[in-house]
Amino acid sequence: MEQTTVPNVGAGAPDFSLPAHTDEDVRLADLRGKKVVLLFYVFDFSPG
Repeated sequence: MEQTTVPNVGAGAPDFSLPAHTDEDVRLADLRGKKVVLLFYVFDFSPG
């Protein structure tokens, strides 16, 4: 398991990748210079 650290307030977000709805991985670094909204939710407590 990869160990992660919590970034300092005001620091840039660390690079990471996540699968998109298109089944392709999207890297945060590829979106540099664009506005990005990250939405995290607990699946267990949602209807979806």
